[in-house]
Amino acid sequence: MFHDISVDMLECMRDLERRDGIDRVDGTARLDRLRQIPAETGRFLALLAASAPEGTFIEIGTSGGYSALWLSLACRATGRTLTTFEVLPEKAVLARDTFLRADVNDLVRLVEGDFFDHVDELDRVAFCFLDAEKEIYGACYDVVVPLLVPGGMLIADNAINHEETLRPMLQTAFEDERVDTLVVPIGKGELVCRRKA
Repeated sequence: MFHDISVDMLECMRDLERRDGIDRVDGTARLDRLRQIPAETGRFLALLAASAPEGTFIEIGTSGGYSALWLSLACRATGRTLTTFEVLPEKAVLARDTFLRADVNDLVRLVEGDFFDHVDELDRVAFCFLDAEKEIYGACYDVVVPLLVPGGMLIADNAINHEETLRPMLQTAFEDERVDTLVVPIGKGELVCRRKA
């Protein structure tokens, strides 16, 4: 997967990485401010997604489309598509441009709007990446876990750097007998939940 990244996709990734770096230094609270995963987390997600069982791939929180680009590599390798949800119009515009420039529109479907308004359209989730406002993580967990197929995975970003805010959801995940759970210390910390058979 990683050896087959196109020049156009690499250029998009580098552009988003530069913009994210500028946004982090700037620190201004803007709606279009990027908050994206580091590249090492992207690689980690792509490997996990490529190992997921049959089923639907979803992402909650598209931002500029950076993590979706990494996940599209797994989609290309396994013949799947990713549906990604973004509630902010400003970020949806940027993500659309990202997907067009990286030539992944055949692999990634962007849904502009609230994830919770589209839950009824989902079933048999094999892989979910959650990287949205931390206040909705618990509600997303409650919705996604019952939809996971056996072996399906829910990965939630920021499990270490926002551990205090996410503590109720993290505790729920570790106590939930439907899933095997751990926090991987990569990037900002990834909560990995795998649905048991």
